[in-house]
Amino acid sequence: MNKTIQRLLMFCIGLPLVVLVVLVPYKNHLTMNIVIVILCSIGAAELGGLFKKKDMTISFAETAALGALIPGAMTLFSSFHINEDFLSGVMILAAIWIVISRVFCKGEKIKQALEYMGAGFAALLYPGFFMSWIIRMTRWENAAFVILMFLLMVISNDSAAWACGMLFGKNNRGIIPASPNKSIAGYTGGLVTSMLIGLCAAVFFPEILESKHYLAIPTMVSGIFIGFVTGITGSLGDLTESVMKRSANAKDSGFIIPGRGGVLDSIDSIALAAPVFYVVYWFFFTN
Repeated sequence: MNKTIQRLLMFCIGLPLVVLVVLVPYKNHLTMNIVIVILCSIGAAELGGLFKKKDMTISFAETAALGALIPGAMTLFSSFHINEDFLSGVMILAAIWIVISRVFCKGEKIKQALEYMGAGFAALLYPGFFMSWIIRMTRWENAAFVILMFLLMVISNDSAAWACGMLFGKNNRGIIPASPNKSIAGYTGGLVTSMLIGLCAAVFFPEILESKHYLAIPTMVSGIFIGFVTGITGSLGDLTESVMKRSANAKDSGFIIPGRGGVLDSIDSIALAAPVFYVVYWFFFTN
């Protein structure tokens, strides 16, 4: 099947599924939280596969477990009201394990201890730590609509960038060496689309963009602003993963999603944008 058709089908099927999962409110969006944990586990395992191409040996099981730890702990905090200190404890224990796990090894494993530690800490943080900020958003008022706004900003940015690049990017590609096939037209189209999603959110759901900050930013300006910030960081997330793949001489992080590649290829933009969106929204709209 043509890759363009595969991508369109995944978008048409995937977007309604995303909306459906986010709108299930049971136990602070437990369904969505579980999906995030699973995606982070698979994404971290795919990251481990990239590390292996650089001779940074870490097992599939270890990366999968490390990737699930932080979002899993955040889910227990958000959906089951486990003390927030539990999250800190999980991170500390995981970090200690990464540091000491090669102490009683010998031979080649000793020689590769630094590589293992680097891969282990990376798998603990990316994408799990970044994606866990979406789970943290479930504590907010109108969380479902805020999370949907965020996800639509990132997903629409990626899709519009791809479409605009295909249509108008023939003579303006190669601006960023990490991803030479991406074009100025694509980046511009994606960013404008993220801003339009923010503007639409301000029109149809103004209550989620009412500034509680002393600056008292108008709602429509707020929507455009947060769409701009989210669009920029989403694009940077995509480029960051492109750098990782280029470093490992890999085309895709995996093969699990038709037309997209691996899970990491699909959540890279969301992962980097999530903590930035959280901080901006928390600062302007929850205080």
